[in-house]
Amino acid sequence: MTSDPAGAIRVIDSAIGCQEIPIVESGGNAKVVLWPESGAIYRTFHLISLTPCGKTVSLSHPSDSVYYVISGSGVVTDMAAGVTSALIEGAMVHIDRGDTYRFEADEATGMKILGGPCPADPELYATLRASR
Repeated sequence: MTSDPAGAIRVIDSAIGCQEIPIVESGGNAKVVLWPESGAIYRTFHLISLTPCGKTVSLSHPSDSVYYVISGSGVVTDMAAGVTSALIEGAMVHIDRGDTYRFEADEATGMKILGGPCPADPELYATLRASR
């Protein structure tokens, strides 16, 4: 929405009209809540909902990423180092630019995460723009 003036405040409902982004490998989905097409300049938000044992694909971005665990629990794995860190509701995780990582929900609760790269990673949205 390019008609919004810079600095305008908008309320975005993450349950309505958000496109799905293909970053979940199994068990769940991910929706783009805030990205350049919605007027974001410095930040992106993806709502990642993983069912029990659900996981994302391996991700890597040219900028840092930050995520917040809204509910549930699971792990984030640094794919290069093979290091896995536990995540619980309320946790935040910072991923350095260029690091490859993956989220995986535990088998009992699943996991809902909000976050993404900042600024945006244009490669993530190539398939969304092509489908318009």
